[in-house]
Amino acid sequence: MIIPIPSKHNQFKLRVGIRALQPFDLAVRCFDAGPPNTHFIRRRIPFSEALVKGPSRGYREFTLPFPLSPSTLMVEFYDKWTGQDHNFKIETFEVHKMEPHQVWAEPEIHRFIDFAQNFALKAGYVPTGMYDSKDGEFLIQYLPHILDDAGQVMVTPARTNRRTGRLQVAQIPFRTYTIPIRMMVLFHERYHYQIPTRLEKPADLHALKLYLDLGFPRTEALYATTKIFLAHPESVGLAHAIRVRDAKAFIDDYSHKHQLQFNEA
Repeated sequence: MIIPIPSKHNQFKLRVGIRALQPFDLAVRCFDAGPPNTHFIRRRIPFSEALVKGPSRGYREFTLPFPLSPSTLMVEFYDKWTGQDHNFKIETFEVHKMEPHQVWAEPEIHRFIDFAQNFALKAGYVPTGMYDSKDGEFLIQYLPHILDDAGQVMVTPARTNRRTGRLQVAQIPFRTYTIPIRMMVLFHERYHYQIPTRLEKPADLHALKLYLDLGFPRTEALYATTKIFLAHPESVGLAHAIRVRDAKAFIDDYSHKHQLQFNEA
């Protein structure tokens, strides 16, 4: 089931209420009607047997925030495992205005936000090459993969030159990410230069605050932290588990302090 929204590049929140007729995993895809590999949200929402048989009788509401949107947003719902749409009903589907967010950051970070958004929106379909801002302040070298000094493919989808602030981004993994995940990765890398630091935790937490201040979805923030690790489980260790735990704690604390209006799935 696909529902088009004439979003016209506006900021908004989509409030959705789904009633499950039986236990299943709902897949949600929100993507640009035009260019490929341009997903704004892509996630799985479980409807358990307990929920279906409980007081809500299988009904669950959630909100999807869109601080960035295309001209026309396609919103798709289906059963994650069968691809069908006959075991649930959409009972609520409301578009709400997103209030402007205040972002307290250095002027160069505000300029980087615009640059990062522009690149994130097109990274799914543009070719490899050099992408820079009009004034030359920011530069992304878009490569098929990032290679180490020995010519081996690195696990990381992006890295920063902490002396110049120039970024390298790996196209093959990056184009599979949703736009919020791309933004989170780019913010993280920028803060390695901005602070500056070699450490992951301060770059994570600064990037998370900026990302959440802009109104991007919390769920995708955690996806950004875990997606790289899940793609390369052989490299996951205690440090990565701590990094995910710290990110979740920060997101939970941020959400509590800001008392978000709707519940995100």
